Amino acid sequence: MFEYFYLRPDALSVWADPDVRERLSWYYSVMKNEKPAKFIIARSLEIDLDPYDPEITEEELWRIHEKYRDTFRKIWVEIREGHVELEKQDSYPKHSFLDLKISLAKRLYSPCRLCARRCGAERNMGQKGVCGVSGHCIVHSYFHHLGEEAPLVPSGTIFYGGCPLKCVYCQNWDISQVGIEDGAKITPFRLAEIQKELRLGGARNINHVGGDPIPHIPFILESLKYLDVNVPQLWNSNMYMTREALTLIIDVIDIWLPDLKYGNNKCAEKYSLVKNYWEIVTHNIRIAHDNGDMIIRHLVLPGHINCCTEKILKWIAENTPRALVNIMDQYRPEYLVRKYPERYPEIARRIKKEELLEAYRLADELGIVFRPVS
Repeated sequence: MFEYFYLRPDALSVWADPDVRERLSWYYSVMKNEKPAKFIIARSLEIDLDPYDPEITEEELWRIHEKYRDTFRKIWVEIREGHVELEKQDSYPKHSFLDLKISLAKRLYSPCRLCARRCGAERNMGQKGVCGVSGHCIVHSYFHHLGEEAPLVPSGTIFYGGCPLKCVYCQNWDISQVGIEDGAKITPFRLAEIQKELRLGGARNINHVGGDPIPHIPFILESLKYLDVNVPQLWNSNMYMTREALTLIIDVIDIWLPDLKYGNNKCAEKYSLVKNYWEIVTHNIRIAHDNGDMIIRHLVLPGHINCCTEKILKWIAENTPRALVNIMDQYRPEYLVRKYPERYPEIARRIKKEELLEAYRLADELGIVFRPVS
């Protein structure tokens, strides 16, 4: 049986904005406990086999997942549109659609194929991936975050260790690039307890962030088996994940907070040391947009209006029209850029006011809604 938590009316003033209400309608309904979070629907959908049976091949599990995903999608749409309600349950099926996702995630975990690097680390044997994470769920901190976008705060934020990207200017470098496994090693059950504690303490959502949550997908999915409060799940990520990983989380995430950094692969390879960034991340953001509510973040980099910001905003206007956008001015030279400014002189400064105003002008020209969430 999951618990409902009711937010105070004075915490909801941001929702007077019709653009926010319309574009984040599913998230809003879950936040106010008018609808069940998607993970509860997935956990309620019974499947007719044991997905943890080692005799079942990964290929067969994916075929079964595709079959049940069609069923899940129909149920979710009917609930979203108000045609049916999900009955409250005192217990859940022995094996559910969520269990199927957990089983597949554990197979993707070792050898690791969660992020788009596909490094193949044997994480079950303690081998670290390129992300810096081995065989544990690493949480560095969790708290009610008041610095996120207005519709999200207070946000029940969980900071995980490690990251698939190696951004030379990373502003969370102390948990994403170094000291990754210095955080607490926690079980999925403990992760569920943390989420419940945050929700009952006033959080509008559970904000999976880091570092990045991608390396922790199996633990996050398994935690949802034990979570007995209704709370929107928010995915705050660079989205540099495999299509398989996205397929597993797409049915449990209620609102997406992707970070679209670069408008081309050259800049991504230079500053984040990843290949095929544009194709991978835009594909994932487009699919996520079509399966849930979304606020896209774009951090404006110094000197990158023409090569990155302009292309990104045009892509958003054409491909993710329902998404709200946060054009961010928080860039500061950190990590390697701060330590070795002579290596990255072009980004070894804060952005100029004129650059930010140009980004705003482009967004206005393209009809992008961005100010209500900044």
